Amino acid sequence: MGQKGAETRDRLLDAAQGSVEAAGYFGTGLNQVITASGAPRGSLYFHFPGGKDQLVAESIRRAGRAIDDAMGGLVDSSASVAEFVDGMLRHLGDRLEESGWRKGCPVATVALETAATNDLLQEACSEVYGSWEAALRTQLAGRPDADDLAVTILALTEGALLLARAHRGRGPLDSVARQIGALLR
Repeated sequence: MGQKGAETRDRLLDAAQGSVEAAGYFGTGLNQVITASGAPRGSLYFHFPGGKDQLVAESIRRAGRAIDDAMGGLVDSSASVAEFVDGMLRHLGDRLEESGWRKGCPVATVALETAATNDLLQEACSEVYGSWEAALRTQLAGRPDADDLAVTILALTEGALLLARAHRGRGPLDSVARQIGALLR
């Protein structure tokens, strides 16, 4: 694929990722993605022959990698696991607030909408969540409860993002950060 093709593909993924995160799978239409990306309709099916499901699955994986990258940057600047988690919650809260409370977790809405009925999207969501759990387990290495804590921290984070989005305020994220800090003592 040439540079122009890669740029078109990236524009389609950008548009899909933004829409899916803000409106979910069912709130995202292909015409909307095509319009937002400025790509020709034929490009959508050229780059994503599996249609909407393939486009959404790839956008979820891409969004997951962006969060992975942010977590990687936090690893370098954190002295402790509690500081790492606090930084992660701050980053996610900033992202949510900057989007006008529209973009919480880039995976959660699609997981809730489709995991029981769409294997391709369930696999993409599971893959991303698994990657985040692995990153947390790495930070918790050496603790006998690392597996359970990684799942707990991720679940608390997801719940806090949902509540912060619903309340349009960072309070739930701050509360969860304090409680995770207490768990890690």
